Amino acid sequence: MNTEAPLQGLRILAVEQFGAGPFGSLYLADLGAEVIKIEDPGTGGDVARYVPPIQTGTSSLYFEAFNRGKRSITLDLKSSGGREVFRALAATADAVYSNLRGDQLEALQLTYRHLSEVNPRIVCTALTGYGRAGEEATLPAYDALIQAQAGWAAITGEPSGPPTKSGLSLVDFIGGLTAVLGLMVALHDARRTATGRDVDVDLYRSSLAMLTYQAAWFLSAGVPAQRHSMSAHPSIVPFQFFETADGYIAVACGKERFFTELVARLGLTDVAGDKRFADFAGRREFREELLNRLAEEFRRKPSQEWVRLLRGAVPVAPVRSMEEALDRAEVSSRDMLATYESPALGDVSALGTPIKLGGYTPEYTAAPTVGEHNDDLLTQLGYTAAQVADLRKKGAFGKHTS
Repeated sequence: MNTEAPLQGLRILAVEQFGAGPFGSLYLADLGAEVIKIEDPGTGGDVARYVPPIQTGTSSLYFEAFNRGKRSITLDLKSSGGREVFRALAATADAVYSNLRGDQLEALQLTYRHLSEVNPRIVCTALTGYGRAGEEATLPAYDALIQAQAGWAAITGEPSGPPTKSGLSLVDFIGGLTAVLGLMVALHDARRTATGRDVDVDLYRSSLAMLTYQAAWFLSAGVPAQRHSMSAHPSIVPFQFFETADGYIAVACGKERFFTELVARLGLTDVAGDKRFADFAGRREFREELLNRLAEEFRRKPSQEWVRLLRGAVPVAPVRSMEEALDRAEVSSRDMLATYESPALGDVSALGTPIKLGGYTPEYTAAPTVGEHNDDLLTQLGYTAAQVADLRKKGAFGKHTS
């Protein structure tokens, strides 16, 4: 039996757009939180609505992928009317969650200093590009820019090739998840103390944090980062891709016993008896010699033959295309297929939440149209028709025309 959604009753005001912010709040919506998107009427709402392919009107599959199950209200937060409605919403909310330039938080009054006046328990989480202070606070930030500046691109790709960005927007995704973690930590504390706070997360610092062990090597001992062929691990050998007779496989010998089993199953008695390869340090020192020998062997058979031979004894996986990984039957068997009907786009199939909670199954619904919930939310806040008309004159819902 499906239990009540774990985040039922949690109200989040999301001043968000494009990828990073919406990706984080999507997890909250999937788990039952009421996520209310505050969309700028002057821009037609979230820019993600207009990203091709599969785009019609103010809806797109790109937008659906980040915003299913949310609600939408259009508010011009630069107007007195828009700020009035936002403050009324904030009085009923648990948190404000935004992903704007760092210099916009004060200008739009999205900080705890401003909103604690109407709700002392509110948590104000800001996901910015480079933080809220300093010259970089005024800069727009995009995933590719951060991957370049934070050193990710320099350590990705073949040694002889150019710096390479990940094929996924990993900076946006890790930023969104980090921001949501910060939000939930602050919410827990607010429920304990009855006092909210600001939570600041930025894409740049989140990306630096992902350098983890390579950062520790360099900062502690001056060990520089190096790129290695075939997406190899910088210190564990073999831990990389290998070309096969018909494609590629990934092999990860993260423990001594895996390497021992690998060379045994490959029948490489010469490698097994070579003292140069007896431990992690030796295999790292004589990386080139070992990898040349393994590469020669792996090219003898197709990928699936190697997977059948090694799987269960040695960590191994075929290198598949995205289309192969998204085999509908396989995705469904992993309980990762989200299907629902969109009024604008028809049948939508996407990936569901990877967080599986006992007794709870998410019910996926379409992303909102621009301002779809204006009337419901304004009525809920107690505004009369006359008051809504006055708010419209104050520019709350965009430029007023008589």
